[in-house]
Amino acid sequence: MSARVVTISAAFGAGGPVIGPAVAGRLGLRFVDRAIPELVAGEIGCTLEEALAHDDRAESGIGRILAGAARLPTVALGMDVYFPERAIPLPEEFVEHTESVIHRTAERGGAVLLGRAAAVVLAGHEGALHVRLDGPRERRLARAAAEMPAESGRAARTRTPDRDVERMLDDNDRARTAYVKHFYGADPADPRLYHLVIDSTGLPVPATVELIVVAARAL
Repeated sequence: MSARVVTISAAFGAGGPVIGPAVAGRLGLRFVDRAIPELVAGEIGCTLEEALAHDDRAESGIGRILAGAARLPTVALGMDVYFPERAIPLPEEFVEHTESVIHRTAERGGAVLLGRAAAVVLAGHEGALHVRLDGPRERRLARAAAEMPAESGRAARTRTPDRDVERMLDDNDRARTAYVKHFYGADPADPRLYHLVIDSTGLPVPATVELIVVAARAL
């Protein structure tokens, strides 16, 4: 019997946004990523922008705040984190609703879920395959740079400079790690959280997809 739920935790530059949909297509499942903060926003009654501000995959969100606070020795990482001049729910409410969306998605037909500590949230879910995509920093940097869209009106060779890609990779790594550690006391790179850990920077995308599909069908 094939797994009806596949969670994918992907380090920045490890190809999660490409590999996830491909796995979903092979398994005949939905790919769920952007839909999660949209559903959370609808449930809480806030804007999508406010929900994204608390999402682990947002360019600017709670993970960035936690990661920034962790670098300051005088800042406590308690749940007193707040957003000035914004009357919106506390971060833990967004996380609670995110967990609820993940559980409902798993129970109602399944899906391939990207990010948001889904492997931790669904650790006890029967029939779920948990996958981690990672790779050496230099190869993740190369992949991220290659996937960056060219600036409007300029040739493809004028992609984001390496130093900017490095900053993006480091910021994303810190933020996603801070999110999982703060709310779940876990390290997203811990191999014990997953059935399958793949260096997706060292394999072609089709091979990575095939490994995950085979594992899901064998579960």
